[in-house]
Amino acid sequence: MSRRQHESGEGPVGAVQSGCLADGIRPFQVMEILARARQLEASGRSVVHLEIGEPDFPTPEPVTAAAIRFLADGQVRYTPAAGLPELRERIARFYRDRYGVTVAPQRIFLTPGASGAFSLVLAAVLSPGRRVMLADPGYPCYSNFVRLYSGDPHAVPVGPEQDFHLNAALCRAHGGGEVPLAISASPSNPTGTVMNAAVLRELVEWFEAEGGVFISDEIYHGLEYGRRSASALEFGGNAFVVNSFSKYFGMTGWRLGWLIVPEAYTAAVERVAQNIFISAPTLSQHAALAAFSDQSFAELERRRRAFEVRRDFLWEALVKLGFRVPVQPAGAFYIYADCSALTEDSAELAAALLEHEGVAVTPGKDFGVQAPERYLRFAYTADVPVLREAVERMRRFVGG
Repeated sequence: MSRRQHESGEGPVGAVQSGCLADGIRPFQVMEILARARQLEASGRSVVHLEIGEPDFPTPEPVTAAAIRFLADGQVRYTPAAGLPELRERIARFYRDRYGVTVAPQRIFLTPGASGAFSLVLAAVLSPGRRVMLADPGYPCYSNFVRLYSGDPHAVPVGPEQDFHLNAALCRAHGGGEVPLAISASPSNPTGTVMNAAVLRELVEWFEAEGGVFISDEIYHGLEYGRRSASALEFGGNAFVVNSFSKYFGMTGWRLGWLIVPEAYTAAVERVAQNIFISAPTLSQHAALAAFSDQSFAELERRRRAFEVRRDFLWEALVKLGFRVPVQPAGAFYIYADCSALTEDSAELAAALLEHEGVAVTPGKDFGVQAPERYLRFAYTADVPVLREAVERMRRFVGG
């Protein structure tokens, strides 16, 4: 490195500079587990994967067929930055039909996955150092997104007594005297718990009364096993709502999500979208139109019922093995199980299960600092015979 480069901080091409925003971004621990699992498989070992939150079902056939038809036409060009107009209109109709709320298509932005949606909303609302309240345990990318946009992620401890969710009382206590801002998810990753509608209503109404910003992550909506999840939009029009075609709609690799914003933010969010990704993938947007067909919904309901069967099987089996599940998961495809009766360190147990029995699960340290050593996350994104094999292997290890 030259003296000029050293003094200016430029460095050689490709060099990583200290003090940049990327320094504060922590990796997914689960990716290390997955990498080790792949190594074991490459050596001939059998591994049961319960660590990754990706549905194991293929893309619904109507979606694939629509994509093939669109590709055959050969006109795969940019869409407007906010997304394909007919898809925005179809999503608006989806909210009317499912939630009974009216959303103007102009408030809906198609994004490269839910991650693209979070980039848009945080760019629009965050100022340097602004506190963002996050449930702990919670999805680890939230805090990383907040740091990338120069915000201050603030972990709010939640436990079984709150069904692992934020509520208005917690947000009042942790607001730090600022105009409040929070990200909340229901159904939740990692816990699979669904927020009570009354709790969500109180949260939305409190944020509106305080002039704050409430971001509702609803990417697991549709994957519930009991009461339907309420949308934040049912209780106020000023919430930001993030959703995705990845989970319920089974389109993970298509990288398509959406963001619903209050009317006052539409111009700012569109400017950001134009600059950071131009538009969401055109092929994915045209394919996603078919995700709302009657044929697709019938298939998605069949899959939802299959996930419920898996949840019931694995939940009962884990309890028999000595795990404690303090709140039965009512959504998504995760069980967040207390393993403190079996170990003092969930990360050590996860490593041992992988090395000795070929069962890959995620330790709690991926999801925050609220007693992570007590918990393992199990993703039931595998069919019951595969789950049964995982249970038998774990039984051999723990002696249950």
